[in-house]
Amino acid sequence: MQRSFKGVHHIAMATGNLDKTIRYWRDLLRMRMVGAFGKKGYKQYFFEISEGSCISFFEWEGVEPIHEKDHGRAVRGQFAFDHISFEVSSEDELWEIKDRLEHNGEWISEVIDHGIILSVYTFDPNGIAIEFTYQKKGLSLQENPLDYDKDPTPIAKEGIEPQLDIFPNPAEPTPVKQRKTHRGLMKDYMI
Repeated sequence: MQRSFKGVHHIAMATGNLDKTIRYWRDLLRMRMVGAFGKKGYKQYFFEISEGSCISFFEWEGVEPIHEKDHGRAVRGQFAFDHISFEVSSEDELWEIKDRLEHNGEWISEVIDHGIILSVYTFDPNGIAIEFTYQKKGLSLQENPLDYDKDPTPIAKEGIEPQLDIFPNPAEPTPVKQRKTHRGLMKDYMI
């Protein structure tokens, strides 16, 4: 099956303190700051996770850090986001991140062995729950999908592949001559 998605281009978050956020993501986590857009009252900065994917932060006045919530713990009521997991290249790199965060006074969990991955957990200055993960060799979910759900929903029982007949593609895509784009906010800040 041909895939439409190349990867996650960016995850967009918000902060009330961009300088503290830059220090954490660029300097402590060592992510290059690859995009800076803004003017008074509007800023959006991008930090490179890996080739082609970023995490970005809008700076909005009055945004406060969220209350830290343990990763993967159930909640009730309105809720949309639990944590972000960043994959690292080696077990050594996982330990390097843990050591650097501890050395610089940041809370970080012990290394947890989940069977297929090793993980450490922490929070950024905005209260965002972060996991750093090392994928054990030969245990990639993408290469070897696992299904250990003892009580799957009826739709989950349909299998791992997309059910293409549920949401079919349009018979005719928008013709090139009819495609129209609209000006976005970042374009105002580009040369």
